[in-house]
Amino acid sequence: MINRMNKKLLYREILDYIMIAAGMLFYAIGWTIFLLPNHIGNGGVAGFASIIYWGNGIPVSWTYFCLNAILLAVALKVLGLKFCIRTIYGVVVLTILVNVLSQAFPHPMLLHGQPFMSAIIGAVFCGVGLAFGLSYNGSSGGSDIVAAIVNKYRDISLGRVILLVDMTIVTGSYVVLHSWEQVIYGYVNLIITSFVLDQVINSSRRSVQFLIISERYKEICDMISQAQPHRTSTIIDAKGYYTGHDLKVVIVVTRQREASYVYRMIDEIDPDAFVTQSQVMGVFGKGFDKFKVKRKAHKEQITSTSKE
Repeated sequence: MINRMNKKLLYREILDYIMIAAGMLFYAIGWTIFLLPNHIGNGGVAGFASIIYWGNGIPVSWTYFCLNAILLAVALKVLGLKFCIRTIYGVVVLTILVNVLSQAFPHPMLLHGQPFMSAIIGAVFCGVGLAFGLSYNGSSGGSDIVAAIVNKYRDISLGRVILLVDMTIVTGSYVVLHSWEQVIYGYVNLIITSFVLDQVINSSRRSVQFLIISERYKEICDMISQAQPHRTSTIIDAKGYYTGHDLKVVIVVTRQREASYVYRMIDEIDPDAFVTQSQVMGVFGKGFDKFKVKRKAHKEQITSTSKE
């Protein structure tokens, strides 16, 4: 059983890195094929690197890598080593992909003369790429790091934080482009990127609740705990109205992407088990999302209430 758990953890770790690389590929396609050649501003370090490239011709991969190295040094203390290792991996992969694609597509080849469509399609690619990176505990660096730091302590959507940080950078592209029309296309890019990012992130964070009725409930609970160490079960007493028999109901809350594992485990133990699945709006606590409230203000409110 221990070997099985280790293999599963290794599989998930490998999957995380594969999905981060896939996300960086999506972002690199959106940035270097649709946005950069069409002079459409982007956000974060990528947008800043684009401005320097349009102004001085310095390759975006150089500027992008150097600035992210500085941000990662700051993030190491706040976000932890695990996030930074995966972010470093994401930054390196994206730097290589951007360098390759920039040389392969130095001039607009797709949707040439259609900046609005280039902004939309490039934003979709960038939004999906950022979401893949963040969903699997990595990122492309830049404003993603700032967003991850803010999201760690405050209940603010990642897309909204990135949008606020990036608006200034896109506006600054006017200094080298001298075209408010291109700046507006950059705004369109940011809005669509943040929307796509939130949609993909929220879909990956959706949780489901299982109600399981089975005579072999102990085996099901043991299997869930062993296969998913960060998940546990709750057992409540119940009574069948028609049969009058006492029974146990197992409650399990898990991420939607993990639901298939739960079904497989139940099927292995008791194919005749009665199972219901329902969506839950939010799950907070160990293994899920953390409460993001202003604790200091909350404590002061409790203190003032107790004094009264």
